[in-house]
Amino acid sequence: MRQKRVPMRMCTGCGEMKPKKELVRVVKAPDREDGSGGEISLDLTGKKPGRGAYLCRDPECLRAARKARRLEKAFSCRIPDEVYCRMEEEIAGHGG
Repeated sequence: MRQKRVPMRMCTGCGEMKPKKELVRVVKAPDREDGSGGEISLDLTGKKPGRGAYLCRDPECLRAARKARRLEKAFSCRIPDEVYCRMEEEIAGHGG
């Protein structure tokens, strides 16, 4: 029987290729019709609609991505400090 292919994704923080299930997805929700921009949040289920980027479940990878502005480049928008703080808390709370 043929083995199932494991989807691989690159961590935005450390740049390592890892299995998709080991990473957490950061998603930018699609822009709304009223003109407001999409919200950026962690997608722990991997099912939210929108543009995605992946990070290890390690707060250090989030800090590295923040320092190099890799998430801002991936989503082509500025990300407020409050969003980074919230993501850091969520990663730490989910066994980072």
